[in-house]
Amino acid sequence: MSDPRKPKPLDDAVLHGAHVLIVDARYHEAIADELVAGAAEFLKAAQVNIERASVPGALEIPVAAAIELENARRAGRTIDGIVALGCVIRGETAHFDIVAHESARALIALGVERHMPVGNGILTVDSEAQAIERASRKSGNKGGAAAEAALVLIRIARTTAEKRQPWR
Repeated sequence: MSDPRKPKPLDDAVLHGAHVLIVDARYHEAIADELVAGAAEFLKAAQVNIERASVPGALEIPVAAAIELENARRAGRTIDGIVALGCVIRGETAHFDIVAHESARALIALGVERHMPVGNGILTVDSEAQAIERASRKSGNKGGAAAEAALVLIRIARTTAEKRQPWR
C-alpha cells in the first residue's frame, strides 16, 4: 500500500486575502484540535483569512456552515470557502453510517447549491487510533488536506478558464 498523499503548500496570489470558514465538531476534542491546527497552518501559509465556528458533532457542521454563510451575507462579508473538520468513529450501532453519510451529503449539497468551495475533513474511521493517525500533522494531516481542497476550489472560482492553472 502506498503512503497517503500529503497536502502541498499553495502560494498563489489568486488566493491571498480569501476568507475561509473552518467549522469543527468538538465531539472528539483532541482529534478536532489536531485537524484544526493542520488546517490553520495550511491556510495561514496560503495567506488567507480564517474564521471559525465550533459545533458539538459532525451532523451540525453543514447547518452551522449554512448559518454562517447567511450571517456573512447579511453583514456584507464574504466567505470564499469552508473547511469542515470532525471525526466519526464507528460504534456498535447504525448511528455511524447515518452521521457519516448525512454530514457528507449535506456538505456536498451546500457546495453544489451555493457554488461554495468546501473541503471535507470529517474523518470516518473504525477506531480512535485510525483517527489520530489521519488527523496528525506528522502523518495524515487530513485537516491540511481539507484546507487544500477548499483552496483549490477557491482558485477555480476566482480564475477564468483561460488563466486556470492545473492544481498540481
